Amino acid sequence: MDIIKVDAIDSTNVFIRDLNREKHLTEPVCVLAKQQIAGKGQMGTIWQSNPGENLTCSVFMPVQDIRLMDQFYISIATSLAVCATLNDLLIPKISVKWPNDILSDRFKICGILIENVVKNGRLSGAILGIGLNVNQLKFNNLPLAGSLKQISGQSFDIEEVLHVLLLKLEDRFSDLKPITFKSFKEEYEAILFRKNKPSTFLDAKGNSFVGIIQTITNEGKLQVLLEDEIISDFDLKEIKLLY
Repeated sequence: MDIIKVDAIDSTNVFIRDLNREKHLTEPVCVLAKQQIAGKGQMGTIWQSNPGENLTCSVFMPVQDIRLMDQFYISIATSLAVCATLNDLLIPKISVKWPNDILSDRFKICGILIENVVKNGRLSGAILGIGLNVNQLKFNNLPLAGSLKQISGQSFDIEEVLHVLLLKLEDRFSDLKPITFKSFKEEYEAILFRKNKPSTFLDAKGNSFVGIIQTITNEGKLQVLLEDEIISDFDLKEIKLLY
């Protein structure tokens, strides 16, 4: 896979998006930044990262034969690739906090932001923005943020971590097809944070309620068992899982 290395950049996702508009990418490409000045997380949040201490990258992956209605499987494949990378690095207690925050125990160590590329009404690719906390030790006002170094006690070579990650991504995306959706979803749900446990949520109005995560729908909605044995589906804008 081609890797473009830059020192400082506003956003690796924007860089790849602009590159794709110019070049019409058909092969995987990665841009790796030492510093991301305006990195974004889910729902427009800011990704906090010290320059040179973490893995901040975006990867363009071509996608074929995936319907728009099945686009959440791109998120599943990406999350599984990151988890496989962390397992290879012997990081313990890895889970996915829906939809695609990666945790070690209760500490968030990786955020993923996916932008799908649609051409003529069909998915032609995906831009995978990945922020992985590697060697950073302090996170201002983020008590539940963690890094590989904090958890393992050792420093990591960021480009070596990237090498493993890219291999895992290519492996997962080569297998990403409708026939594998069921097994991918089962793997994802097996490591889903707080699955089958009473948990507290916030709704879109800021009201809290208790529910139990049951499963993920094929569209990527979170299915939660509520009071009176009612099961409801929620998308990302409708619900927030608290710890």
